[in-house]
Amino acid sequence: QAKLYADCLENMHGKRPVIYYTNGFETWMWDDGDYPPRPVMGFYSKSELHTLFNRRSLRQKLTAIKPKKNIAGRYYQIEAIKRVGEDFQDKHRKSLLVMATGSGKTRTAASLIDVLGRANWAQKILLLADRTALVNQAKRMISEQLPYLSVVNITKDKEETTSRMVFSTYPTMMNRIDGERYKGRRQFTIGYFDLVIVDEAHRSIYKKYSALFHYFDALWVGLTATPKSDIDKNTYEIFEREDHNPTFAYELDQAVKDEYLVAPKAASVPIKFPNEGISYKDLTEEEKQEYEEKFFDEEKGTLPEFIFPTALNDWLFNENTVDKVLFYLMENGQKIEGGDKLGKTIIFAHNHKHAIFIQERFNALYPKLKGHFLRVIDNYEPYAEDLLLEFSNNEKLPQIAVSVDMLDTGIDIPEVLNLVFFKRVRSSSKFWQMIGRGTRLCPNIFGPGDDKKHFLIFDFCENLEFFNANPDGIKPKRQVSLSQKIFEARLQLSQLLVAKAIDNTYHSELKTQLLNNLHKSIELLDQDSIRVRQHLRFVVEFSNREKWNNLGNVDINNIKSELAHLPEIDEEESAKRFDLFMLQFMLQLLADHEGKEKRTEDVKIISRALLTKTSIPIIKQREYFIKKLLLDAYWSEIDLERLEKVRQNIRDLIKFLEGKERNTVYTHFEDEITGETTWHEIVPDYTKLKDYKERVERYVRQHQDQFVIQKLTHNMPITSYELEQLENFLFDGSERGTKEDFYLQYGEDKPLGFFIRSILGLDIHVAKAAFADFILSGSFSADQIKFIDTLINFMSNNGVIDTGMLYDSPFTDINDQGIDGVFDERGRDKVIKIIENVNKNAEVA
Repeated sequence: QAKLYADCLENMHGKRPVIYYTNGFETWMWDDGDYPPRPVMGFYSKSELHTLFNRRSLRQKLTAIKPKKNIAGRYYQIEAIKRVGEDFQDKHRKSLLVMATGSGKTRTAASLIDVLGRANWAQKILLLADRTALVNQAKRMISEQLPYLSVVNITKDKEETTSRMVFSTYPTMMNRIDGERYKGRRQFTIGYFDLVIVDEAHRSIYKKYSALFHYFDALWVGLTATPKSDIDKNTYEIFEREDHNPTFAYELDQAVKDEYLVAPKAASVPIKFPNEGISYKDLTEEEKQEYEEKFFDEEKGTLPEFIFPTALNDWLFNENTVDKVLFYLMENGQKIEGGDKLGKTIIFAHNHKHAIFIQERFNALYPKLKGHFLRVIDNYEPYAEDLLLEFSNNEKLPQIAVSVDMLDTGIDIPEVLNLVFFKRVRSSSKFWQMIGRGTRLCPNIFGPGDDKKHFLIFDFCENLEFFNANPDGIKPKRQVSLSQKIFEARLQLSQLLVAKAIDNTYHSELKTQLLNNLHKSIELLDQDSIRVRQHLRFVVEFSNREKWNNLGNVDINNIKSELAHLPEIDEEESAKRFDLFMLQFMLQLLADHEGKEKRTEDVKIISRALLTKTSIPIIKQREYFIKKLLLDAYWSEIDLERLEKVRQNIRDLIKFLEGKERNTVYTHFEDEITGETTWHEIVPDYTKLKDYKERVERYVRQHQDQFVIQKLTHNMPITSYELEQLENFLFDGSERGTKEDFYLQYGEDKPLGFFIRSILGLDIHVAKAAFADFILSGSFSADQIKFIDTLINFMSNNGVIDTGMLYDSPFTDINDQGIDGVFDERGRDKVIKIIENVNKNAEVA
């Protein structure tokens, strides 16, 4: 039976599982050459195997299934679906799509679901996201595009086995897998889903939830709007892609060029306090008096000369700073309804207190708009989801949403016209996600036929300057849980005691105690949990207590990489932090490192604080011991045994020392905008074409609405009379020279129509229309679609193209044989015929 099952798995995956025996425990592992081998997370049921075998004969070639244009009909969406299909047909099981915010990731996902369903590749689908708001939005959009699909959101509803598509957050799915078992069997088995879609995949690869990415034996598609150079390396690894090489990428610059998204106009507004801090000497006499009242340290008898910029909007809130920002926004922000009403705006605040303060100041400054025009929408607000729905509706208020993280990513509101950066951002991924809140098109936003052409960014915290100098931002450090830090500290201390081999009874007892604790934390792990099962071979191996007595370097590395993050200590956080503090103290003492004096002083500070709370019975009981910790004599002969006594006696008292947050301070100092607003080009201006003689080019651009020029840019044939009109219009004999000057500069073989097109290009919609019938006439591969897309973009920029260029870059970037390597002879001839017709319309009919 085991051999039969191994044959089934090998046929499905192209690799064979093997069985490992450890301490008599049987573990199935993939024998794919990786070390350590990956465990088989579970087995298919008979019915699931039956479905898989049937699907082999029933499923169709994905490249033969045309995506429905009413779901996702844009050229890049079709190419993305084709690329994924080619990946899957080539036996890859994971794909990663990088698509700019607003370019239709969810529509593309819906179309992919439809294609895979019609081709009999996928019937059961799971969509994962890290936030409930993203889950709700994805469910709403996919239900609209695929009304026939039965769906369920298990963050709200209990799953019914009849639903074809399940929407969930990571923790909800983890809890469902590990928490709901019937007769030893999970509802969501490894073979339950055929396709798993991961929304905002760049934020999904947390160690805590990484088991999900190994559990479901399905096809996987990751979706992210983060530019491909900014995606975390882990994201590429999880989706089995080379770094910076997703399955398909369609980024903001190309989307702006294609006129599917709008670009920002970004202004850096130099406001003083958030960027320069507050200097006592620069204040007025009245302000100095307030400064002294609020910042004088009575204990130390000192007054700081300077408040750093990082204090602003963190614990120090200055009324006039917020007022200046709000006044600037209300005056300079894009407005609707004939300029009477500020357009939808998002203010990105530093924290919840800052957001509330902004709301309070707005209500004070604009009492007629109080309570409804500006609202805080973040995870601290009880009705945030309802407020978000109202903000998303252009017919309803609020007009301004003040957000802390909640609106930074994944929220689809085309009506947003203004973004205010009122916090520092150092993550490149987050920066671009925030920019993405404004990029969506919005027709008729300013009135009939008056569409959204751009959105405004007002940056009050020098983020634009930072990312100009540091395009990659600051990479976040790997997050390590407190439980893992304690586990690793215990492991390090136990091995240091082994290495020191001091003839000391207590050292020996402590070493045994530490190893017992480490072993027990692994032995008690739930081996059926998918988070644990991912590392099952090592869990089984180190559940044997004898294994811990003689750990080699390989063992220690395996424990750190495979096991240390699994145990979770379910105790008060304050007690755990003190445990870690004392373990590090022991390590310093044993290794004779510097810093012991500082830790001794820290324990004394804690002790003094505890002695102020002797009214608490448990502290009163230990008062004598706590007082001893203040004596230098206690620390003069410090050893590991004494430190362990400190840990045991103090750890459960720390919770009574409630961590004091820095007092919030509100001030009334006059802030100022210190200079001119600086405008930044975030997305390059892609309407710029080749640089010809400046005078003629400028004139052509300024008069591109002239009748004959309009005909040329819209691929309409011109007559000899119209050409003569154009010559008379363009050449004035002085500033723009004569026709002879033109021929002298460019040659007599360059038609004037070609010259006009080379400056203004061909209208992008017209260029697409020229190839529309050809595209609709057949089913094309992803490379063919990419070739046509490159051709359309080239003609949009350059107006005409010599067919000989189809064998040069950028066309040979797709295939080194150019058009001959992408199309068969018949397809090539059709493409060339279309090009010749477009070129012909730039000459006299």
